[in-house]
Amino acid sequence: MSEQDGTEGAAPLDLRELSAHLRQPRLGGRVAIVTGAGHGLGAAYAERLAAEGASVAVAELDGDAGAAVAERITAAGLDAMAVTTDVADPASTEAMAAAVLARYGRIDVLVNNAAIFATVPMSRLPFDQIPVEEWDAMMAVNLRGTWLASRAVIPAMRARGYGKILNVSSGTALKGSASRIHYVTSKAGILGFTKTLAREVGPDGIRVNCVAPGNTLSEDDPAPDVLALRSSAAADRALRRVERPGDLVGAVVFFASSDSDFVTGQTLVVDGGALMH
Repeated sequence: MSEQDGTEGAAPLDLRELSAHLRQPRLGGRVAIVTGAGHGLGAAYAERLAAEGASVAVAELDGDAGAAVAERITAAGLDAMAVTTDVADPASTEAMAAAVLARYGRIDVLVNNAAIFATVPMSRLPFDQIPVEEWDAMMAVNLRGTWLASRAVIPAMRARGYGKILNVSSGTALKGSASRIHYVTSKAGILGFTKTLAREVGPDGIRVNCVAPGNTLSEDDPAPDVLALRSSAAADRALRRVERPGDLVGAVVFFASSDSDFVTGQTLVVDGGALMH
């Protein structure tokens, strides 16, 4: 019997049991990995998952940044570890999964957040001026990295008959965005990857979903031009303000928690109403 049998719905709770359940941390006892969690959105995801009761592995290429986020979490009395990880490297993602299993004995949640976007600069050029090497690097991290990290953790999830994989796409993948076709293409690939993987691993009790952020002020110390760019996006939203990392963490917790146990293969756009579909 799996940890949560995917063939039947959860048993109904009476009101007393439901009230007691809702007072508990939503992710108590769970183990989550967040890739690219040393900065920006990834750090916000890791901190919120820890606050919800999860033990969090901060998987980050920048080892010092990852350690700093893990230390911030543990200083708050929560549980975290740092794992230096290059998601584009198969051996590194396998070592990431092995390190988390060695410490916690299980992997329940993977947030595939690592990407070339803000921390690692990218060119904003017409499609025919982007260097081939930069195109390949973008695909290696943003798309192949999502595949490799998922491949590394799924055996542990299959063993328990339960797991949550949350991929991070972008609103630009649904509407296009000039002058960064390599980034948008990589994030569009995440949409198809999410649906296909959801169908493949659904019988194993593993749910695979996706969050598509809007133009988010995720930089730790944004330059004035970046701040102006993020601020200008507010004009296209129904909710006319700058999007910040805290606006996305609720969606991440929902997909990581049992509240979304009958949701898979879906993409939730979180952008304040800029894109409605």
